[in-house]
Amino acid sequence: MLSVAGPHEKLLIGRDAHKSVVSGLILSGIKPVWVEPRWDARRHLAHPPAAEGFEAAFHAHPDAKGALVTSPTPYGSCAELRAIAEVCHRRSVPLVVDEAWGAHLPFHPDLPTWAMDAGADICVTSIHKMGSGLEQGSVFHLRGDLVPPELLKMRADLLGSTSPSVLTYAGLDGWRRQMALHGTELMGAALDLAAEVRAAVEEIDGMHVQGREDFCGPGLADDFDPLPVIIDIGGLGVTGFRAADWLREQRGLDAHLVDHRRIGAQITHGDDRQTTGELLAALKDLARAAPGLGPGPRVDVPSPSELRMTQAGLPRDAFFGPTENVPTRDAAGRVSAEMVTPYPPGIPAVVPGERLTEPVLRYLRTGLEAGMYLPDPSDPEFETIKVVAAGEGAAE
Repeated sequence: MLSVAGPHEKLLIGRDAHKSVVSGLILSGIKPVWVEPRWDARRHLAHPPAAEGFEAAFHAHPDAKGALVTSPTPYGSCAELRAIAEVCHRRSVPLVVDEAWGAHLPFHPDLPTWAMDAGADICVTSIHKMGSGLEQGSVFHLRGDLVPPELLKMRADLLGSTSPSVLTYAGLDGWRRQMALHGTELMGAALDLAAEVRAAVEEIDGMHVQGREDFCGPGLADDFDPLPVIIDIGGLGVTGFRAADWLREQRGLDAHLVDHRRIGAQITHGDDRQTTGELLAALKDLARAAPGLGPGPRVDVPSPSELRMTQAGLPRDAFFGPTENVPTRDAAGRVSAEMVTPYPPGIPAVVPGERLTEPVLRYLRTGLEAGMYLPDPSDPEFETIKVVAAGEGAAE
């Protein structure tokens, strides 16, 4: 982001961005122009924005310095990156792709297109997620001439340690060699294993594995990665939060992601039938235990239109400016000075500088009561929220 725009300059960003993108906005002072995701109102799920959304945003903000989109999402849905890149390149500005969950994409033809092959100018890939790297092992990929490599290096140097871990670099290089030699074979085996797991989970009463037919189509995602096994457990009569807690406490199994009606299991090249066998056994046990768990507190999930709040000021200004704590029950209409992020998958429901609304506050309060994990509010109980102090510009 710093290599594309500077303080007070505009960057088009899909509003389904990870909290790390919002952290970048706070540190950089870049002004976000949010591009709406494609909402599946029936499933209460966001897919990456369409190229038409970026086209419209550029038309309204011709001074924007570029665009950023997240693809794949943690749910495995993917954007039409070629079309979004074309929208950017017609204006001679770069496309940045947060491809944190896409380290595996270049290595098998049955996977969605890698951002670099789709024409993106920069993609950021977390090797520690879908690769073999150690935690914090991530890389930039750069192509074309819209972002000079020396500029990217200079801006990245602002945030990197002067004492980097040789273990992290060795892990990245080991992953590079492993995939160059065996990538197609490893990813093919992972795809076969994921297909087996998907079919087996679909046979468990009360569970539905969401696939291409659920995620792709008009108004939805453009492509789909089958390795995230996203399971709708609405048929069990329990929330995803309650199911994930049970799996962790009773079977020592952590769900890849959790929301009000789904749990996710991430299959990688590191899995085999032993690990997936443990997963399937735990899911069958969950289905048997579900009637005794009770439904759990209800999460009041807003409609897509109610989820969106007005960006009343720069995230940086709201975060670093004068603030005060107010009860969340009285916070509607105030401008947030902090992030509030259901995690996983880590997409902020509230961004600093956004004007709070009752539907979003109610969603977070009921979510927390139901077991939602909110790691970033200053008040872990969410009884209060930090807002821009009264009389300070955007707070009026």
